[in-house]
Amino acid sequence: MGVDWTKLPPELVESIASNLKVYTDYIRFRAVCCSWRTSIPKIPFHLPPQLPWLMLPPSQSHQSHRAFYDFSTNKVRFLPLPESTNPNKRHCGSSHGWLIILDESPSILLLNPLTRAKLHLPPLFAFPNVDSFNYSDVGKEYSLRSPSGGRYSCNLRQMRDSFIKKIVLSSNPSKDLHFVAIAILNQTGELAYCKYGDDSWCFIEGAQSYSEDVIYCKGIFYAVDKQGGVVICDVRHDSPRVSFIETMNQFIGDMQYLVNSGDELLLVTRHLDLEFNFEHDQSYLIYRTKRFEVSRLVWSGPHWERVKNLYDKMLFIGENSSLSLSASDFTGCMGNCIYFTDDYSETNYDGAFGEHDIGIYKLWDGSIEPLPCYPRNSFFRLRWPTPLWITPSPC
Repeated sequence: MGVDWTKLPPELVESIASNLKVYTDYIRFRAVCCSWRTSIPKIPFHLPPQLPWLMLPPSQSHQSHRAFYDFSTNKVRFLPLPESTNPNKRHCGSSHGWLIILDESPSILLLNPLTRAKLHLPPLFAFPNVDSFNYSDVGKEYSLRSPSGGRYSCNLRQMRDSFIKKIVLSSNPSKDLHFVAIAILNQTGELAYCKYGDDSWCFIEGAQSYSEDVIYCKGIFYAVDKQGGVVICDVRHDSPRVSFIETMNQFIGDMQYLVNSGDELLLVTRHLDLEFNFEHDQSYLIYRTKRFEVSRLVWSGPHWERVKNLYDKMLFIGENSSLSLSASDFTGCMGNCIYFTDDYSETNYDGAFGEHDIGIYKLWDGSIEPLPCYPRNSFFRLRWPTPLWITPSPC
């Protein structure tokens, strides 16, 4: 006689579901039968970080939806996302499953594409170096103060495109309303932070120029400069506490990223090939990633130690909050690889043009494999938004 799996005790069904790690597996498990579906919650709060999807540029045929490429299944998924498809919008990073979106207003929007939950951070005019904001001052709506004390103005589009490089969150706002956000300012290299519910942003004094990347690790933020120097920013107190990790070695590269990988803090150095291409009396800066180098921080010393093998780990870097996952937890993935996107071609990076620089870097032989949705040597000079990794978060 066959086993009637629908008669499993609810506590056993719940125990099995609590051991599932992949969101799609959880959905399929709930869909088996009515009794299983009623035995476990609709929203799986226990899930670890999921495999990121790649948010693709807007499509003319799906104007209110946004395409997301899931490379574990090699499928493109469309989600209703009118807040992101408007050409006047700009993405300012993704963190813990939430998009950070700017437009030609002072608003800074946090949006979870999967649940459509929304939150707002303090607006652009609430940064300490913004003296005033007035819609009626057309073309110079913002008045700002430079680090040297000088005054200058910016219009709505300039503030949207150039003021902030990237925003990183400490945790998932759906799970922790005490989260902290850190913004990397583009032109000054300063770091500003706010706690959810604050009315304004505050500068982290002493952390200027540590503006390559920021990551949250073990209760505090770490920021890195162009040479691989690291500053620790503890914003849990009324006034931020800043300390420096004095490493003996420096790294020369075009871009630096910090990654929290298990118990280790990794530094990923990106090297680009740059050359000028002349076409129709115009010159374009054509660029593409040449190689990556990975180092881990050895706290005794301290110093950076070169990593030759990531083993099962895969790193996701770009405009997103950098992420490390185990390839064995997901189908269709390769360990010892860096999955990278193009976060260099935005207008706030030296006016660089050319193809979107995106692919899979294999650490063991230095080769780069294209993602199926973005073959290399395909040029996009229409200033489309660059593709962006975002971790699907059901809560």
